[in-house]
Amino acid sequence: MKIKMILPALMEAKSPFWRPIKYSLFPPLGLATLAAFTSPSDEVELCDEHVEEVRSDDAPDLVVIQVYITNAARAYELADSYRRRGIHVCLGGLHVTSLPLEAGAHGDTIFIGPGEDTFPEFLSDFRNGSAKRVYVNRECSLQALPPVRRDLIRRERYLVPNSLVVSRGCPHHCSFCYKDAFFEGGRSFYTQQVDAALAEIDWLPGRHLYFLDDHLLGNQRFASSLFAGMSGMGRLFQGASTVDAVVRGNLIEQAARAGLRSTFVGFETLSAANLAQGNKRQNLGRDYGEAIRRLHDLGIMINGSFVFGLDDDGPDVFARTVDWAVQQGLTTATFHILTPYPGTRLFADMEKEGRILHRDWSKYDTRQVVYQTRGLDAVTLKKGYDRAYKDFYSWRNVWRASAQHAAWRDRIRHFSYAGGWKKFEPLWNFLIKTGGLSRMLPLLESILCTEAGSRKEDRFRPAIA
Repeated sequence: MKIKMILPALMEAKSPFWRPIKYSLFPPLGLATLAAFTSPSDEVELCDEHVEEVRSDDAPDLVVIQVYITNAARAYELADSYRRRGIHVCLGGLHVTSLPLEAGAHGDTIFIGPGEDTFPEFLSDFRNGSAKRVYVNRECSLQALPPVRRDLIRRERYLVPNSLVVSRGCPHHCSFCYKDAFFEGGRSFYTQQVDAALAEIDWLPGRHLYFLDDHLLGNQRFASSLFAGMSGMGRLFQGASTVDAVVRGNLIEQAARAGLRSTFVGFETLSAANLAQGNKRQNLGRDYGEAIRRLHDLGIMINGSFVFGLDDDGPDVFARTVDWAVQQGLTTATFHILTPYPGTRLFADMEKEGRILHRDWSKYDTRQVVYQTRGLDAVTLKKGYDRAYKDFYSWRNVWRASAQHAAWRDRIRHFSYAGGWKKFEPLWNFLIKTGGLSRMLPLLESILCTEAGSRKEDRFRPAIA
């Protein structure tokens, strides 16, 4: 059987060559994971429209399309094209689970929730000519997950081909989280077996890894065992955590010994009222400064996440947030305009209040205002968001943030990473699209390898030797 799996592009462009680098960061692991359930006799093709042109005039036996909110229009266009020619089309992903009736109009089969248990069932049914219209996730488990089909991934087309996911979901339930509803039918957070995760890590070439898990430290027992197994492997990695996980216990020290060199932290807002509105309870009452100091003492760079447009925000929130992030010495920052995704409690609440402006899903990209604001108007919100990025990544503020580190070694690393990433983004884009990235990887790894210039330096040298 010939199976075609497609991740449609998140934005329109005439050629993948001109798409921004952020669309070439990570390969489509979700589809590669489902591909592991196919038969060895199946001919499987994995197509990522962000990095390659996708044809729709071929004739596979089965087409599987992953749908996010911003690629929904393109996904439906591809699905309709194949269905008109009598080809069976499956649709799954976050957007399908959020709006199954909408997606069902464009697919022969749709999947609600994760597909690790339902996709194998579907394949069996499809081969027997009895495929159902809807498959709903019932069992949330990664215990019997086969190895990801990384042979289908064109590694050279991605900035971080060594990305992996060792868990699903998140133990927290923020009201604006797009993924929370995806796991609503079962456990909201579960992990792989540690041995299976370590085997996948051991298989990946090179030194640098990127964990795409929503919360790598979300299960303390699993994370502790994972980091213990990784110690001595000589890996360098990045992952996501929460403030409370950083300040609680010694798990972050274990992560540093295993090779953690950069972490994504969802600070989201400096307002306690906004944290309550977003149900970000894990941040309430937590000392952001303590978490930052602890990470910096361990030589871990920080990518801070912030959301603008929560109801307690006023016109001063942009400058205040940027100034705080710079004074705290955050290496990078990711800013978002609050976006009420369908399927979330935030969307349901705003819909009841009549605050949803439209349902043009392509604009639900955290860069545009799609709801009726309070506290500041939509124009101010959009301009402030754009200005925050410009101000945080100005050379002046990159230098100011670098200067917050005590050791010159840390200052140089910060300046190189923050300035080199944002200021030379077009260069990275050119390198990855022209195949020249492999020559730059040693430089990237040398930046990440640089030890923290603190008294704790020697404690972690064996992890990167």
